[in-house]
Amino acid sequence: MSSKRQIHVGPVPIGGGAPVAVQTMTKTETANIGPTMDQIRTVADAGADIVRVAVPREQDAEALKSIVAQSPIPIIADIHFNHTLALKAIEAGAHCVRLNPGNIGGPEKVAEVIALAKQRGTPLRVGVNSGSLPKHLRQLEYDNPVEALVTAAIETVALMERLDFENFKVSMKSTSVPNTIASNRMLAERIPYPLHLGVTEAGTKWSGSLKSAVGLGTLLADGIGDTIRISLSTFHAEEEVKVAWEILKALKLRERGPVLIACPTCGRLQFDMDTVVVEVERRLEAYEDPIEVSVLGCAVNGIGEARHADFGITGAKDMGMIYSKGEPLKKVPTEQLVNELFKEIDRYYAAGKTVQRDETAAAEARRWLAENEDDTQLTPERIAAMEAAAADEADAVLESMLEPAAPLDEEISPVAGRRFSRS
Repeated sequence: MSSKRQIHVGPVPIGGGAPVAVQTMTKTETANIGPTMDQIRTVADAGADIVRVAVPREQDAEALKSIVAQSPIPIIADIHFNHTLALKAIEAGAHCVRLNPGNIGGPEKVAEVIALAKQRGTPLRVGVNSGSLPKHLRQLEYDNPVEALVTAAIETVALMERLDFENFKVSMKSTSVPNTIASNRMLAERIPYPLHLGVTEAGTKWSGSLKSAVGLGTLLADGIGDTIRISLSTFHAEEEVKVAWEILKALKLRERGPVLIACPTCGRLQFDMDTVVVEVERRLEAYEDPIEVSVLGCAVNGIGEARHADFGITGAKDMGMIYSKGEPLKKVPTEQLVNELFKEIDRYYAAGKTVQRDETAAAEARRWLAENEDDTQLTPERIAAMEAAAADEADAVLESMLEPAAPLDEEISPVAGRRFSRS
């Protein structure tokens, strides 16, 4: 249910089947150009496609000229209450302006902004927020908050269309995850314009990430949403970008950088996996390729549950094993697992993305795996083998049931002499 319409924020396409764009917002005072540019470069490096900056004052609008000129990614100016700041942001070259028609001073002022946006070819982000619905919808908000949000969004879209303006995307945000999901599902069926998704004021890095993953992940899995922003209570905007990417990567919507698989650990664990996982994750940040790396806590599950991983490690108390695509590469002392893992990854890239295998070391690793294997553990391989054996047995029984019966021997029949003649 991806939006039919497409707009461009700078060179970034939004909607119309384009990849879901990641955006965030700077935490600095926009007029303070140095720190603002530092943060913009940081979020760009983290993977932001677009960045929004707050423009509450004249000096912030003035600073936009320099920021737009220096920024490596498109800039959205975030405007509330004062439509003249929206006009100045457009004149300063902002690639997009975020506008809430409900708090900007009425349709006439919205029309003034749209007239200039048309002239300059500047797209707008319009929409509503559960905390700032129009007064005439306040009672409906109490009675049916989802309907209130959708009604406000539809009214905004209708205003844009009356003003003959279609170069916009729509956002409809709530602090409630269920309301965010329900309202965006409803809106996506009623309008063709690109949708900006977010759970507004989501919370801390921990709780906000979970709320956003549930709310946005549900919608994105349904094919709803064209650009996303994760709203976290943190001064580090790049953290929002990282969470956004993890959501997109989990849904296989976009790829960027390595994918780390790590087991939750259990009573079988015999080495310091917490430290290992943190170290592997840190060192993977240096790689841009979407390589998949697994860190699992026991010898059996290490291969069985991550056979698809490009590389993986699994360990026991003193020794561990490095493998690729489910095949052992070598066994190494546990304390050397991380270093040896990255040696193999680097050899892989140096050889043109070809796994380098020493058959002697691989054979030794297989022997170690066999010695450490728990014969009672129901690994995926054993379960598959058991299912295959059961299927073969069922097929054999069925075949025996379908075999034609042997002809009756009338001479040895227990009812001999009491049958009618078959001749």
